[in-house]
Amino acid sequence: MYILILLIHVVVCIFLIIVVLLQSGKAADLAGAFGGMGSQTTFGPRGSATLLSRATTISAVLFMVTSLSLSILATRNAGLGTTVLEATPAGSAPVKGAPVQVPVQVPGQPMNVTPSGGKPIPMPLPANQQNAPAPAPPAPAKK
Repeated sequence: MYILILLIHVVVCIFLIIVVLLQSGKAADLAGAFGGMGSQTTFGPRGSATLLSRATTISAVLFMVTSLSLSILATRNAGLGTTVLEATPAGSAPVKGAPVQVPVQVPGQPMNVTPSGGKPIPMPLPANQQNAPAPAPPAPAKK
């Protein structure tokens, strides 16, 4: 349905462009080139509607209808996707208020990592930190 209306919209757009470009202006005669309107009314001559003016009106109405239809169909289809929050598994997010244990690496000391429901696993130190002494705590600031 969306593709059908989109194709009709493109055809109407091309037709509307062609019809508007084929029309002559209000002051297409020689007097209009110099700004003179002669004995015509204020807004130009009011003649009967030509075939091109009727085609312009009909194609403009079709353009507006197809534009509104496409925008309505696009907004209806936009809500069908899932959000990031809906896609995450239920057990992956931490519970509010539950404490989260984060391991802290103290330089110069080995670290133990405890997986949930398991026993601690010692993590070896990098080769450049095995014999390095632990850093001294910072000195208090003087006043």
